[in-house]
Amino acid sequence: MRIAIAEFKQETNSFVPFTTTVKTFEEQYLYRGDEVLTAFGKARLEVPGALDAIRKAGGEPVPLLATMAMASGTVERKSFDILMSEIETRLRAAGPVDGVFLALHGAMIIEDEPDAEAEIVRRVRVAVKPGTPIAVSLDLHGHITAAMIQPDVAYIGYREFPHIDMYETGYRAACLLIDWINGKVKPVMALAKRHMVFSPDSARTTAPPLSDIVAEGRAMEACGEVLHVSLFPVQPWIDTPDLGFAALVCAESKEAAQKAADRLAQMAWDRRAEFEPEVTPLDEIIRIGLTEPGLTVASDSGDTPSGGAAADSTAVLAALLHAGADRADRISICTICDAEAAAEAAKAGVGRTVTLKVGHKRSGLGEPLSVTAKVMVISDGSYVLEGPGGNGMAGEMGLTVVLAIGAIRLNLRSIPHFEWDLGIHKSVGLDPARAALVFVRSPSHFRVSYAPIAARIFLADTPGPTCVNMRRIPYTKVTRPFYPLDLVND
Repeated sequence: MRIAIAEFKQETNSFVPFTTTVKTFEEQYLYRGDEVLTAFGKARLEVPGALDAIRKAGGEPVPLLATMAMASGTVERKSFDILMSEIETRLRAAGPVDGVFLALHGAMIIEDEPDAEAEIVRRVRVAVKPGTPIAVSLDLHGHITAAMIQPDVAYIGYREFPHIDMYETGYRAACLLIDWINGKVKPVMALAKRHMVFSPDSARTTAPPLSDIVAEGRAMEACGEVLHVSLFPVQPWIDTPDLGFAALVCAESKEAAQKAADRLAQMAWDRRAEFEPEVTPLDEIIRIGLTEPGLTVASDSGDTPSGGAAADSTAVLAALLHAGADRADRISICTICDAEAAAEAAKAGVGRTVTLKVGHKRSGLGEPLSVTAKVMVISDGSYVLEGPGGNGMAGEMGLTVVLAIGAIRLNLRSIPHFEWDLGIHKSVGLDPARAALVFVRSPSHFRVSYAPIAARIFLADTPGPTCVNMRRIPYTKVTRPFYPLDLVND
């Protein structure tokens, strides 16, 4: 049993003024051929999960290519074709395969194609023998479309958000594929959608209302009604037709799959008002953090790199300075992505005092902020995620400098990367547990790492292309009526 394996993941944000290129993928990782078999090490991600399932079944993995870009702007067509063509070429050169495993995100948009995943799957199907089964793992924030439902293709999404089950999702998808190849199952897919979006933090699988809908899906699986239920609250910061919540069900009966999908989508629609986010003004969060004991953790929700933003907003740093956090007894930690400023600080050297203009260089969404600070640490920005989400995954922040602005510690890095994990700070000598305040550019995922050490957690109502107030997002292409832009009553 020979199973081809490829990964091609990117989550698009339609509201940022930059595009995603091959370089953006290379900045995270781009593995080719046999390199795919070992490059992930002990990281608990989809490809290692699929590899373990295939090996356990006595199959032969046929590695093609594995790459992921940090969430960013629309993918350049030329860059997409370079990577997709390489997958196709390697697949054709591999000879006959019994099945294909694909690790995709689900919310990639190309310059001239709003449904990248449908195109990826279509091109893979053409490259293999007709009837070859294809199993696809997807992020829970995928934008699922009718065009993705193609013959001989099955999808399985993450079950958890915050994302802590990437490995398990890859393993489950590969197991389904193996059973399919062996004739034990013949899966069919059914999709149901509702045109509505929520702040990611309001759509955690660990809290109502989504946890109740998840429980219903798990009950359907447990009683044998369906094979797999996947729920997709969707990446809300993309502007495309048919955007919305999706229930995607895999079963052996089309009728059973559609009935389950319709019920789950309707459950989400009926409880749509319960998904409103609870946000706190930035100045109030800082006041609490500087006066209350223990660690205060807050999401800089408007400028999160895991949602595609540039991570270069100065809103938090400016507010900290305005509140006098630089003169406080305990430290406050925040981040800005600014390669130019990081290079300038590194050139000055550790121990030197520098005056820099930081922020808004990539996004252009504001004016840089002038700060005078002492260079504390210079790092290459490499670290390993240690928390439950992406455990063992290598992280790359590029040239990174820690600046001390009085009691404020600015983690100034060159490449935007996940801020889910304590590792981004520990790797440069900062201990979040000892701080008064830590601001993280993550809409929700940070909770799994920070909850054990935080006295309190807030969602800050900060500006930017990943803001949590869906009514402030300038959609122009979504299918209307669309909740919450349109307060639909039926």
